[in-house]
Amino acid sequence: MTDSKTIIDAAKARMDKTVEHLDEALLTVRAGKASTNILNGIMIDYYGSETPISQVASVTVPDARTVLIQPWEKKLIPAIEKAILVANIGLTPSNNGEMIRLSIPPLTEERRKELVKQVRGEGETARISIRSIRRESIEAFKKAQKDGMPEDMAKDGEDKIQKVTDKYSQKIDEALAAKEKEIMTV
Repeated sequence: MTDSKTIIDAAKARMDKTVEHLDEALLTVRAGKASTNILNGIMIDYYGSETPISQVASVTVPDARTVLIQPWEKKLIPAIEKAILVANIGLTPSNNGEMIRLSIPPLTEERRKELVKQVRGEGETARISIRSIRRESIEAFKKAQKDGMPEDMAKDGEDKIQKVTDKYSQKIDEALAAKEKEIMTV
C-alpha cells in the first residue's frame, strides 16, 4: 500500500521540475537587455561534436545592449556566426577578426507584446503540467484507497495535493509577472 507522504513527495518533485523548466524557458526570452542566456541551446560543430558556444568561447555582457563572444580559437568565428544566424534569435553577429559582437536592438511595443504572449504561453504550458500532476496524484490516492488506505486519509491527501498545487501555481504566476514586468519596462 502506498502512503500519502510518498504520493505528495513525488508530486512535489515533479512540480519542482516543472517550475525549473519554466524558469529556464523564461531565461531564453529576450527582454531588450543583453544576456548570455540568449545563446543557450546554440551549438556549433567543434571538431566533430556539437558543443555549446559557452564551452568554446568567452561570453560577456559589457553593457546593457551588447553581448561579446571571444572564441578561444579564431578559426571558430565563422562557425559561431553561422550557428547564431541559423538559430534565428533575431540578432545579426558582426566580427572584427578577434571577437563577435551581438548588438541588442531596443524592443518595439509590438515586439514586447509578442514576447509577453510567448511568456504567457510558456506559463500556460507549466500550469497544464501542474494540473496534470495534481490529477495523477488524486488518482493515486483513489487507487490507494481501493488498496486499503482509509477514506479520510485519502481525502486528506487529496486536500494536501490541492494545497501543493496552489502553491506551485502561485510560483508560476510570480515568475510570469516578474518576466512580463521586465519585458514591458522600457
